[in-house]
Amino acid sequence: MLKSCRVCQHAVDGQAVACPGCGAPYPAREKWDGYGFEYKSGLRILGLPLLHISFKYRPNRVPVVARGIITIGQFGIGVINISQFGIGVLSLGQFTLAGIALAQFAAAYAGIAQFGVFVDSGFGQFTLKLADLLSRFQ
Repeated sequence: MLKSCRVCQHAVDGQAVACPGCGAPYPAREKWDGYGFEYKSGLRILGLPLLHISFKYRPNRVPVVARGIITIGQFGIGVINISQFGIGVLSLGQFTLAGIALAQFAAAYAGIAQFGVFVDSGFGQFTLKLADLLSRFQ
């Protein structure tokens, strides 16, 4: 079924990935705001979605950060966070800043990390208490 491109009005297939006239991505869609997947639950707590999943990039290649109570994505900020790069009260990820962390690289109050700096207690291959790290610079 042919539709009009939202940018140049060229006739395109409804499933087209790019417009043959202007190159616009997904030209048959009325609105297109980026590559990838994003989901936000309708339920909100303190103005934040209960669940926000984002593995999405805007057309200018800026990543969409998952923000909410429970966040899942490449980048995330939430109470419970599961991401590659994240900030959370409880965070599971590759690089994280958290209250309690389980990560490859972490800065946290407490947790487990391969490489980490912890305020209270940390376990892992190379971990330091923040106080011990700061005393090295005095």
